[in-house]
Amino acid sequence: MRAMAFEGVGRPLRAVERAIPRPGAGQLLLRVEACGVCRTDLHLLDGEVAVADPPRILGHQIVGVVQDGAESGRRVGVPWLGWTCGACDYCTSGRENLCPRARFTGCDIDGGMAEYALADERFCFPIPAGYPSAQAAPLLCAGLIGYRALGMCAGARSIGLYGFGAAAHIVAQVCRHEQRRVYAFTRAGDRQAQAFALELGASWAGASEEAPPEELEAAIVFAPDGSLVPLALRALAPGGTVVCAGIHMSEIPAFPYSSLWQERSVRSVANLTRRDGREFLELAPRVPVSTRVATYPLEAANEALDDLRAGRFTGAAVIVLDA
Repeated sequence: MRAMAFEGVGRPLRAVERAIPRPGAGQLLLRVEACGVCRTDLHLLDGEVAVADPPRILGHQIVGVVQDGAESGRRVGVPWLGWTCGACDYCTSGRENLCPRARFTGCDIDGGMAEYALADERFCFPIPAGYPSAQAAPLLCAGLIGYRALGMCAGARSIGLYGFGAAAHIVAQVCRHEQRRVYAFTRAGDRQAQAFALELGASWAGASEEAPPEELEAAIVFAPDGSLVPLALRALAPGGTVVCAGIHMSEIPAFPYSSLWQERSVRSVANLTRRDGREFLELAPRVPVSTRVATYPLEAANEALDDLRAGRFTGAAVIVLDA
């Protein structure tokens, strides 16, 4: 099979030929139809999140068709969380996203930037009917992490989204469905992203340094830029929460206690649980969430990553495999 392999930090992915993997007990062999490209993939390439045992096939927003057994022909999605121990205190208390032995798709387990992939059947989700594979792929990380982050915003009716990319463009649609007001924050001068946010129902869109028209009851920081956290805190109403939704973020600069006072809080999101996946994939068609994607063939995976880094598209990037 064709695959794009990560071989070391700072090196582009390399096109390779590998044998089609054989599933073990509890695994599904999938013919990959689409695989979303995520900012986490950039963190892996840059060494900000470690790949312990390269070479590794990246990609953790996989939509594929089961090739063997009783489930043959079924279309499923594979997320970032690929395996947990099931026995630790975190796993047995509904917090499997914090399992210290967890293994992650496209990092510890070969992912979906290939024609075929293996996945633990327990960590696969059915894809909602009506979603073509390319449109479904971003739901499996951008959508799931955004959904989990939104859940930490409690009953907030005014929500700031810092970094209007793949995750934010999905969360904005969920917020509109739930009649929450969205304020979109982008890089200064990024008129394209601001117009995209307004198109998706945002009440306002502007630069991250700008003050929104009203105080925010919550803010979600999707961009991996720690300097956004103090900005989000300053835009927050008393009692509000800033949720940091990325797996990696640059250093958060010092800020005065007055920005945190009045019971404001800052918290992070880590990974996802299977419950998050089931809930969100049931919700997405009801919204309905519509993902905007820029598609690339498998051999153009490096181009997709470069375009993501440079912000050359709105929405999400997806690698589409030949039928």
